[in-house]
Amino acid sequence: MPTTVTSVFRTLREFVVSRFWELLRFGSVGGVAFFVDMGVFNLLVHGPGEILGHKPLVSRGIAVGIATIVAWIGNRYWTFTARKTSNRVREFAGFAVVNVGGLLISVGCLGFSRYVLGLSTVVADNVANLVGLVLGMIFRYFAYRTFVFTEGAAAEAAADASAPPPPVDAEALASRETVTPGTPS
Repeated sequence: MPTTVTSVFRTLREFVVSRFWELLRFGSVGGVAFFVDMGVFNLLVHGPGEILGHKPLVSRGIAVGIATIVAWIGNRYWTFTARKTSNRVREFAGFAVVNVGGLLISVGCLGFSRYVLGLSTVVADNVANLVGLVLGMIFRYFAYRTFVFTEGAAAEAAADASAPPPPVDAEALASRETVTPGTPS
């Protein structure tokens, strides 16, 4: 029995460590995409020549589009590299749909704070945006793993199913006394 418990803890530890590094990569890709988003937006609206200074919503759309492409490339080739699919178009379309879902979560949090709770201060808006950002990030991580980057998921499941059972500790089995029911011990 000790080896079974040990192997369970070892497997759990390996799972947690692999998820930790995956989450770290996911967060760093998201951070880069965030800076690209904000940088492109500010460059278009407030940068030299204020190229689209009179069209902040168009600038927002362009910035989000470029940041989405940056995030997809980073997640495809770094965060979920072992799970990327061979169909890039389907993968990017799924990625874009998931990002729209994350955006709706973020906007929903701000809308709830503003129109349901009646909070409209700078602090309230920023707290609502932070909550929306965190909830959207959690949603996107699990949606990417479940629906977008799925190629390696089948291989992981097959490997888990075909893995041999943990070794039996022969000494532990031999040292246990066997008692037959109905016989005095």
